[in-house]
Amino acid sequence: MTLHLRVGFMPLVDCALVILAKDEGFAEAEGLNLELVREVSWSNLRDKLNVRLFDAAHMLGPAAIAATLGVGGVKAPMAAPLALNLDGAAITFSVRRYEELARLAEGDMADTAISAQALAAMVERRKASGLPPLTLAAVFGFSSHTYLLCEWLAKAGLVLGRDIRFEVVPPPQTVEALTSGRIDGFCAGAPWNTAAVAAGIGAMVHCGVDLRRNCPDKVLAWRADDAERRAAAVSKLNAAILRASDWACQPANLGRLAMHLSKPDRLALPADILEPVLHGELLQGAGRPPRKVERFIRFDREALRPDPEHADWILAGMGQAGQIIRSPEMTEQARAVFRPALFAGSASPP
Repeated sequence: MTLHLRVGFMPLVDCALVILAKDEGFAEAEGLNLELVREVSWSNLRDKLNVRLFDAAHMLGPAAIAATLGVGGVKAPMAAPLALNLDGAAITFSVRRYEELARLAEGDMADTAISAQALAAMVERRKASGLPPLTLAAVFGFSSHTYLLCEWLAKAGLVLGRDIRFEVVPPPQTVEALTSGRIDGFCAGAPWNTAAVAAGIGAMVHCGVDLRRNCPDKVLAWRADDAERRAAAVSKLNAAILRASDWACQPANLGRLAMHLSKPDRLALPADILEPVLHGELLQGAGRPPRKVERFIRFDREALRPDPEHADWILAGMGQAGQIIRSPEMTEQARAVFRPALFAGSASPP
């Protein structure tokens, strides 16, 4: 008998394995009928999973931990039987702000410490001139993107929310927010940095991997009680996504993957913008040539293994962002979100 599962996702390259599970027939081969629902914000997606309008969801790992801990207004214990990717983020400024940053840099802007010092100089100049503070955005408060911004700013003694205004902008709205001048820059997952550069209004400052390699990002999240009582459904969906991972790791398939992602009910962006990103070929803007980044985003099986140690970095980021005061109990609860045992039961050899 075919099992119907309703799965929410946000329009990002890192939803690829969920899309492939449906569109390439891997879910059907596991006896699943996947209904995929595109969402407009991470908070909507989280809340619908919490009230079981979704069976599972493509979710920010930090958002799953925040919901489990009950910080951020929602208490909803979550379980991640597998990750959906590692890495894949970038920091993009408006062209005007990037050019100002480059003029202030004392050295190679590729060095994250030098770019952070240039940003600190920009902050001081604006203060001295009586200008409003810069505004940087991330896609959600509880996200690796927020914590990558915090790590970068800390290299120059800057604090997000103190020296620089912070705003939450859902991924598909980042380009418009940059175009309108509502924000000066943002950190988001692919392809929205590339979309801003392609539109002529953004310039990439850094890839996430410039700051941290193998950074935890999205997970396949279930309500914890559902993951425990619906072990067969979890195992079937895991198996479909692992098959999708094997398929996505073949370079010859990336053009077809870009076509799947480009559909109006998926990312709704041209495949010729998406395919280079999948190959790690990133537009930089501001008159610079594209940059080739090895393993810009990881979809391989090893990247999909849920690692409780990732919770330690996430909790450290929450602390640096002023979101929590960490305790041993929090560490135990956060680590329990990642369920390697549920992954191991599905990870038969390719």
